[in-house]
Amino acid sequence: MISKWNYLPLTSQEQQIAKQLETQFPNCPAIARLLVMRGVKNQDEVRAFFSPTLGQMLDPFLMKDMDKAVNRLNRALGAKEKIMIFGDYDVDGTTAVALVYKYLQNFYSKSNLEYYIPTRDDEGYGISLQSIDYAEKIGVKLIIVLDCGIKAIDEIAYAKEKGIDFIVCDHHVPDDVLPPASAILNPKQVDCNYPFKGLSGCGVGYKFMQAFAMSNGISNMYDLESMLDLVAVSIAADIVPLIGENRVMAYYGLRRLNNNPNVGLRSIIRLCGLNNKELTISDIIFKIGPRINASGRMESGQESVELLVTRNSAEAYEISKRIDKYNHDRKELDHQITIEANEIIERHIQHLDGKKPIVIYDPNWHKGIIGIVASRLAELYFKPSVVLTLSNGFATGSSRSVRGFDVYAAIKSCRDLLENFGGHTNAVGLTLKEENIPEFRRRFTEYVEQHIDDEQVTPSMDVDCELTFAEINNDFLRNMRYFNPFGPENQKPLFVTRNVRDFGTSKLVGRKMEHIKLELVDDSSNRVMNGIAFTMSQYFDHIKEGKPFDICYTIEESKHRNSTTLQLQVKGIKVSDDAQVITNN
Repeated sequence: MISKWNYLPLTSQEQQIAKQLETQFPNCPAIARLLVMRGVKNQDEVRAFFSPTLGQMLDPFLMKDMDKAVNRLNRALGAKEKIMIFGDYDVDGTTAVALVYKYLQNFYSKSNLEYYIPTRDDEGYGISLQSIDYAEKIGVKLIIVLDCGIKAIDEIAYAKEKGIDFIVCDHHVPDDVLPPASAILNPKQVDCNYPFKGLSGCGVGYKFMQAFAMSNGISNMYDLESMLDLVAVSIAADIVPLIGENRVMAYYGLRRLNNNPNVGLRSIIRLCGLNNKELTISDIIFKIGPRINASGRMESGQESVELLVTRNSAEAYEISKRIDKYNHDRKELDHQITIEANEIIERHIQHLDGKKPIVIYDPNWHKGIIGIVASRLAELYFKPSVVLTLSNGFATGSSRSVRGFDVYAAIKSCRDLLENFGGHTNAVGLTLKEENIPEFRRRFTEYVEQHIDDEQVTPSMDVDCELTFAEINNDFLRNMRYFNPFGPENQKPLFVTRNVRDFGTSKLVGRKMEHIKLELVDDSSNRVMNGIAFTMSQYFDHIKEGKPFDICYTIEESKHRNSTTLQLQVKGIKVSDDAQVITNN
């Protein structure tokens, strides 16, 4: 894919800060630049960034309605009311339900706690009337809803008529009108003064339990902090910003995941073949998260919660095997639907010029897979993408965006055509009548064309800084490790090294010889660096001729048992100053 390399300059003020910070890193000045680009301004902030502590966590009572939520929960516990923990069927929702359910078990009879995950096909996203009827039938008086509920105005009003209260813990964008719940915990409410707005749904649930513990004088927070592995999984899988409070929770959650994970997560780690490997955010995104998600996509998210709350290793392994099978089936469906979606797009490729987005519909596609397909299309074509299928008589779909474009606002502009919608700036779920699809496509396309910038539909990579191979020394690598965990708004740094050459041993690899296993030297030293350039075999002849070229890459360190290997993952190759840049984004 043709791509542009964006070099991110520092302002004059940032340059001054970088010079001051360089005194701490005399052997690797690039570290100071990387810190400044992440908003670090002084030595105290360097220490806080490099060594996150749980003491950096915010007071949960800063969140609007937190006192109301805690009081209502305390009242329910005191009156021995039956409580239902309700959540979405994705990773964020199921981890949130597991966390709150497991934590409350420390203080409340299991017979008075129930958890509930709706089925994707029968009930759809969020709170359903069916779930409220079930709650009434079993005597529930309080429902704690996690990772959804912020738009369930009619459903929560219906529950209120039946004498059932709601505490809503959500992180999706709210509307102007809010549901009639006893308390609404959502830092994105316009009148919520909570300083950090980027929590996951599970993160909001964690803050609720933190406030509950504080209100009841529970000074030993170990039981709650031991569940940060669940929060880390939600943060990674839901792709929320890895800064601020999220970074602290992900840091300690990863530590837990690597040393003493939840029984269910340990079983998933084993099935993924990740034993004896230092787990990272990427392992959650690509290995652990998809398996937990597969249950809700293919069958029922209830099984994922069963996995995450069990304390029995044998039971966890049996559930994990079923979930792994769902994930295998999901991959096959994903592959087939992506092929069919691309065929539709190729037949209408002339309509995708310029800024036009993708809106495609097939009534036969599996509802649980279309979000993944929308993500693939947005990445492949670099356009906001909406993928729709038919479910329960309505067109139901998912949208995904490109960097910097608010797809939530684009969907909201068509709200009069929709039955329901909700999500974030980068991803939105929506439901509409089948006959409204053509008008939705027209108006969504019109909005995107009017509001998206040319740069947002142009593949590009933001380069953090230039390096020579000589600068990739032990001090540099040691300091780079402190930048973990990586994710949105704290992405793995992207470097450029110019005028590198083949050491003489680079070779083609892969089933179709489509990748290049690189061994390179640059002009600054005789140091040999290993690298991999996926799907860039078109450059092999140039490389083997010994000609110089530039590379854009991330630095990957892999730890297995007691050994560490270093490799450059090449994202782009530039063979001359005036050549186009080809990248494997």
